[in-house]
Amino acid sequence: MNRIRSFLKKEPVLSASAFLAFISAFLVPPSAEYLSYIDWRVIALLFSLMLVVSGLREIGVFRAIGSALLSRTRTTRSLTICLIALPFFLSMLITNDVSLITFVPFTVMILTMADKRSLLIPVIVLQTIAANLGSMLTPIGNPQNLYLYSSFSLSFGQMVLWMLPLSALSLLLLIVCASLIRSEPINVSPEKAVILSRKKLTVDLALFLVCIGCVLKVISFPAMLLITATGILLTDRKLFRTADYGLLLTFAAFFIFIGNTQRLPVVSELIRRVIDGKEMIAGTLLSQIISNVPAAILLSGFTDKVLPLLYGVNIGGLGTLIASLASLISYRCYTGTEKAEKGKYLLSFTLYNLLFLAVLLPAGWGLIAFFGA
Repeated sequence: MNRIRSFLKKEPVLSASAFLAFISAFLVPPSAEYLSYIDWRVIALLFSLMLVVSGLREIGVFRAIGSALLSRTRTTRSLTICLIALPFFLSMLITNDVSLITFVPFTVMILTMADKRSLLIPVIVLQTIAANLGSMLTPIGNPQNLYLYSSFSLSFGQMVLWMLPLSALSLLLLIVCASLIRSEPINVSPEKAVILSRKKLTVDLALFLVCIGCVLKVISFPAMLLITATGILLTDRKLFRTADYGLLLTFAAFFIFIGNTQRLPVVSELIRRVIDGKEMIAGTLLSQIISNVPAAILLSGFTDKVLPLLYGVNIGGLGTLIASLASLISYRCYTGTEKAEKGKYLLSFTLYNLLFLAVLLPAGWGLIAFFGA
């Protein structure tokens, strides 16, 4: 019983998705058709990107980039802007959760070295927002984008065009918030990070390009999966242990639940009517409860209006601590520091998130009207 409680606490979203899939199986008996529910391309892409990005992180690529940039900062304001810019821009390529796993501990180390621990809360909160918002620009920035990009057969250029205005506005807001931090001189020289293996770097970058080829629909997903898995197996097989299998299973369980629900006309039509014309606000609100990845999967099965849904689940990553599960990474990292102030962190996190929501939601509505979607 303790193991079950522990699992439910550790994997609440996976547990909920599995429960929904299980219940739906009573209404639509299991059959071979279940396999057709699952978007195998999304699963293969997510899995491959997890492996490749984990490989790049383990050999120190992202820390090396961070160290090179931070060696040129001389004030608390420039340091803050740099620490926020790192996850904002790199999350577009390495996903929001990986950028936070990499740069939040790095931030704790840098600010402690600079004797600026008072900046930990505002900087980590803004880094979290930066990763969640920077990642929305590209299909590979976060799981919900990758899923919607594949599910609605979007082009790379179309998605970037739609998301660019919101990303630019987000960056402007982040810079304004960072500029409000008092500028004081600092003298911090982060230890020079080195890339541990040039050979591994070459292989991982090549595999990353293969994944991008699949995103751009130049390479088929079975070929990409075979090449990536073989490359990782031959160079660093322990990376297979680093993949987030819980997230992959969550996707599969939601696919089954949605597939079964769509075969129940009365239920399916009711959900469609409820969210019709309200996709953005539905995505934002549902994300606050179950996080934005499952919200995207659930709602996508009952609408063909992808732009409002895309905006809803990306803006919906703001708000509660579970609106984007990547936000929990930052929270756990901060609360693991000496003299952590959990209440102060949560208050700051909530206020900053509400501020960004207050600006980005109206902007999203305006852009939907502009693009005529």
